[in-house]
Order: sequence, then structure tokens, then C-alpha cells
Amino acid sequence: MSLTLRVLAPDKSVFDDTVEEVILPSTTGLLGILPGHISMVTAIDIGVLKVRGSNGNWDSIALMGGFAEVESDDVTVLVNSAELGKNIDSTHAEKKLEEAKNALSKLDGEGNSPEKIKAKEALNKARARVQAVSMK
Repeated sequence: MSLTLRVLAPDKSVFDDTVEEVILPSTTGLLGILPGHISMVTAIDIGVLKVRGSNGNWDSIALMGGFAEVESDDVTVLVNSAELGKNIDSTHAEKKLEEAKNALSKLDGEGNSPEKIKAKEALNKARARVQAVSMK
């Protein structure tokens, strides 16, 4: 048995294939999906989706938040943005992570200002891209 996984962003289809297992970064923690999983809808956090293909290899996709639906061995993930880990430039991703860390550290003592919230989100996105690229 297998699953059909589709990862869709507003501007493109990021992934569409048959897989053996999916691990989603839901807003309540990591969620493992295997064939025969119950139907459900869940919110997706900024993080890394891990997918095990029929060849047994694991791939990663950096997700930037959205929703996932599981229905009859079909997993559909609708996200704001997504990138295959194997397509991410690791040097650029590391540089963006450092920039995001520096931007956030400059806002220490700001409480929960809009600028600090945006900086935290940028850090989470940069961290997800680095994690996804480290799995390739």
C-alpha cells in the first residue's frame, strides 16, 4: 500500500507522487501518516515535511505554513510557500539564517512588537530551509 502526496503552493505544484510515509510539521507537533490513516485536516506549521518514497529514501520539503488533508490514502498539503530540500542552495540558506538571527537579536527588549514577530517568523523560515537542505 502507498499514499499519494501532493504539496501545492499558490504559484506551483511542489510535489506530486506516490510515497510510503509522510511526516508533517503540524501546529501541534510532528504527525506521521501511513497508508490507511484516518481522514483528517490539520494546520501546518513552518517546518520540514519528510517523505519516504517507494525506494526507501527520505526526502524533505521546507513548508511555510498552511493546511493538510488526509483522505483515503491521499495527502494534500496546501501551503503559503514550499521548496524541495534538494533544490535549496545550502550556502545561501545558511547566510539567510545568520541574517535572521542577527535581525532578531537586534530586537531584544522590544516585547512582542510587530517587527519582532516578523523577525521571529523570518528566523523560523530560514531555519526550516536549512533543516530541509541538510537532509538531501
